[in-house]
Amino acid sequence: MAGTGHGLAAGGDAAAFLARLTRLDRAAVVRLRPVPAGDGPAVTALWGWLPWSVLVTRVVAGAVPGDATVAAADLLAELGRGGGDLPARCDARWRWPLPPPASRVVETMAGADVRRVADAAAGTLRAASTAGVGGRAVGQRALRDALLDHVAVVVEHGPVDGTGPGRVEVPQRLVQAVVRMGFLGTVDTTVESPVRVRLAGRWIGLAAPFGTAWLPPVQQFAISPTRHRPKV
Repeated sequence: MAGTGHGLAAGGDAAAFLARLTRLDRAAVVRLRPVPAGDGPAVTALWGWLPWSVLVTRVVAGAVPGDATVAAADLLAELGRGGGDLPARCDARWRWPLPPPASRVVETMAGADVRRVADAAAGTLRAASTAGVGGRAVGQRALRDALLDHVAVVVEHGPVDGTGPGRVEVPQRLVQAVVRMGFLGTVDTTVESPVRVRLAGRWIGLAAPFGTAWLPPVQQFAISPTRHRPKV
C-alpha cells in the first residue's frame, strides 16, 4: 500500500471520529478496514482503542485499498488539509483483537437514558473529588477507575441455543465511550437515538447511531504493550 491514498471522504464523519479519538489520546492509532458493501457505496470501518480499555468503531464513506493502521493525528491532519495520501503505516502498533463479526442485540435503550447515566457518573466523580468518599480523600485515578468499573446497566436476556437465560453487565466505561466519542449525536438528537446492547461472542457492545463501543473479554485487558500481536 506504499504510496496509495487513504480513500476517505474529506472531513465529515472520519474527521469527527479522529478528532474525538486524538482528544482522548494524542498518540492514538487508527485502524482502517474495508467493509464489504455489496452494490452500495464503498465504506470503511475506523477502529480505535481508548485509554480506558474500550475499542470504538465507526463506519464512514470511502474505500481504503486494504487493512492499515496509521497515527490518528496524522490522518486527521491529512484530511484537514484536503490531502488524499495515506500517512506512514504503523501496523505493529495495533495490538488488540477485534470482536467477532457476528453479533446479536439483547436490549435496546433510549439514547437520552444513556446520556443521563453518563452525566450522573460525571457528577459523582466531581462530588467525590471535592468532598472525598465517606469524608476521606480519594485519589483521582482511583475514583476514575472505580467509576469506570461500576455496572451502569444490567440486561437479563432469554435463552439462546439452549443455554438458558443470561445476564449482561454493561459497565460505565462503555457508556463513557459512546458519549465521549460523540456516538449519541447532539443533545437535541439524543432523545430519538436508540442505543443497542450487543453481544459478539464474549464481547459486549453499545451500538449508538454514530458508532459502537466494544468491551473485550476480561483477559484481553492483560495484553502487553511491548509484544507485537498479529491482526485478526
